[in-house]
Amino acid sequence: MTNLVQFPGLGLSFELSRVAFSIGGMDIYWYGVCIAFGLCLALVFAFRRCTEFGIDADSMVDVILIGVVLGIASARLYYVAMAPYNYDTIWDVLAVRDGGLAIYGGIIGAFVFGGLACKWRGVPVLPMFDLAGMGFLIGQGCGRWGNFFNQEAFGCNTTLPWGMYSEGTRSYLMGSTVTVQNGVTIDPNLPVHPTFLYESIWCLVGFILLFRYIKKRKFNGDITLRYLIWYGAGRFWIEALRTDSLMLVPSIGLRVSQLLAGIAVVAGVAAEIYFTRKFKGKPLMVPLAMTAENKAAMKKLDGLCGQGHPAAGQRLPQGVRGKDRALQRRGETEAGRTAEEPLNVKSCEPQSRQVLVLWLFLVYNIATDEVR
Repeated sequence: MTNLVQFPGLGLSFELSRVAFSIGGMDIYWYGVCIAFGLCLALVFAFRRCTEFGIDADSMVDVILIGVVLGIASARLYYVAMAPYNYDTIWDVLAVRDGGLAIYGGIIGAFVFGGLACKWRGVPVLPMFDLAGMGFLIGQGCGRWGNFFNQEAFGCNTTLPWGMYSEGTRSYLMGSTVTVQNGVTIDPNLPVHPTFLYESIWCLVGFILLFRYIKKRKFNGDITLRYLIWYGAGRFWIEALRTDSLMLVPSIGLRVSQLLAGIAVVAGVAAEIYFTRKFKGKPLMVPLAMTAENKAAMKKLDGLCGQGHPAAGQRLPQGVRGKDRALQRRGETEAGRTAEEPLNVKSCEPQSRQVLVLWLFLVYNIATDEVR
């Protein structure tokens, strides 16, 4: 399970093992470790920033657990549906550790089931999607390095200095499952594009750009749309280099993933233009994270307003009630505070036991042979 990976143009070589370590005879793969590490970083970011998006950390844990687990299941089902071969039994379909996940299936599943979980736990959906979009970029940026250890998800031949070569790339390119545009010749003995590296860099740069945009966002869901546009644009050109894609139109080299990426970009741009115009000149309304402390503060404020306290003169936006109350960037106040001082918004500590279980689940089950 080792590969000598070489970058001839750079004069570099690495002896890589797919197995990170073993526990009681069970191998734990670097691929699973990379994804779990990316998830941990995404979780740290989410828990640090959740109240800025009006999300309670305790409720968010349940959303993350459901979104991640069912997102993984969706990624597997998408891969099975698109695989160029058949599975004999249902157990083969469910055998995630035997290899085969599709990132698009994971993204779709995470958004769909995560959105349903938001409804169940009373978490604001669009702000949660904004936070999740940034978490996806962290996780994808780190997780793609698992492809490096597995020597998979690479591109066609290249003469660029960072071209990569190994026995893994050679043996795959000599097989019959290589997919390239008609007329393109592949030489298994030459270096290939390290497309995993391209996507990793693309995702991490996208995260930095969106992170700098957080305070400038114009409406809830703004960051989600920009995530779809950024990732879709990057995936479209990176996918064109790969040799393991499901072809849609072989004559022009159009892949299924490129079609989905193109749809994401076009739809994202159209929605971004529409909603930017719709919310132009309107203040961003951020839902108040319903932590125990904030619930008590809101209850106190409601009581004071009902007793004719001077704070009663300050009106909340029409249609805002209970759990869906919103704080403008400046406006609502607690009795005894000035209009410039917000309520004390304090994030809750995450339920660490659930997060640990999720991390172990990923390390064990996502040690796959292949991801698309």
